[in-house]
Amino acid sequence: MSENTIQFELVSPEEKLISQPVQMAVIPGEEGEFGVQVGHSALVASLKPGVVTLTDEQGEKRKIFITGGFADVTAQLCTVLAEEAVNVDDLDVAAIEQQLANLKEDLGLAAEALDKARINKKIALAKARLSAATGQLVA
Repeated sequence: MSENTIQFELVSPEEKLISQPVQMAVIPGEEGEFGVQVGHSALVASLKPGVVTLTDEQGEKRKIFITGGFADVTAQLCTVLAEEAVNVDDLDVAAIEQQLANLKEDLGLAAEALDKARINKKIALAKARLSAATGQLVA
């Protein structure tokens, strides 16, 4: 690891998915995206569904969709604890669009407020996935 990189780790409940030095990580915080580089001040942040963008030592970018979680940042280490993570290139736009259509139909049929809230949460997550997959904002 060079002096210009920070160690980045992406951990899911099942396993450590990524452990590598990066020049920069851009992370989807609840309060907005934030960038992390070597020497960053200590921070613990809640994360929303979105894309983590990693820039490696050669300047190559890698994008990973996460469904939310937490980030723990120190001057030399950035750990993202994600509920679920998948490479953006592996997201299936057609499948996500179908899931979104099904959820909207379910929402129209839901009678209870609790069911509607649960479905709306799933819709928001599907929209975040679709936005990550297409690179466009989904309303």
